[in-house]
Amino acid sequence: MFNETFKLSNDLEIPKLGLGTWLLDDKQAAQAVKDAISLGYRHIDTAQAYANEAGVGEGIRSSGIAREELFITTKVAAELKTYEAASKSIDESLAKLGLDYIDLIIIHSPQPWNEFREEKRYFEENKEAWRALENAYKAGKVKAIGLSNFLQDDVENILSSCEIKPMVNQILAHVSNTPHELIAFCQEKDILVEAYSPIAHGAVLDHPEVKVIADKYEVSVAQLCLRYDLQLGLVVIPKTANPEHMRINGELDFVISDADMETLKKIEHIKDYGEHSFFPVFGGKLK
Repeated sequence: MFNETFKLSNDLEIPKLGLGTWLLDDKQAAQAVKDAISLGYRHIDTAQAYANEAGVGEGIRSSGIAREELFITTKVAAELKTYEAASKSIDESLAKLGLDYIDLIIIHSPQPWNEFREEKRYFEENKEAWRALENAYKAGKVKAIGLSNFLQDDVENILSSCEIKPMVNQILAHVSNTPHELIAFCQEKDILVEAYSPIAHGAVLDHPEVKVIADKYEVSVAQLCLRYDLQLGLVVIPKTANPEHMRINGELDFVISDADMETLKKIEHIKDYGEHSFFPVFGGKLK
């Protein structure tokens, strides 16, 4: 699984499976990244808002794996909506990570977290932030650029004036909450979709109908959920600091039947993620 890749619109290869690092501090992130790389992971996902880029960088350096074998993603903080602020933050991320380049950098959200999915859309401001990403790309600071949490009209806003098209849109997508129309729109535009929280913040693990299907394939519910997203053509970025979970999450060499995929697509929408309803930790609540 670790060697399987998708190809971005600029022909850059991105591993289908990545390690998420949300809620890990620098020390935890350094150990998790080192553990993941030793298990075979080559794709690591962080963000300025996670406040652990330095730890991720430390994990990369202590892994013993050549930099060019790794695919590192970070995200421009949702609140940075000017060209100057976004540009400065990219340089700061490079410094914190201790890297000469970042493989993928994305705008974390179309709105600041405390205004997430509210009325003000920040269309013009996002164009400015996007221009900063384009210039970082042209300068060779980043190998690919993209978006996160952008709805269709947010993506269309960028497409309406961009010089370089977004290569990814990283969104919440999992069994019981799969935005099929947004995924189809992005894929039609040759924008790869990445799924964060592909195991539904853990809220799907006890779902009886999902468990029945997982048992049929003799896999865990987590493995079934990851495979589901992969079969939709999505990159998956499960977050864990547990090496055993990392190992299990990489064992995905089974195929869900078309009939079972249809059943999983129709699982009732999760309305409450319990303790994980606050999204992410930066303010705002899951919609």
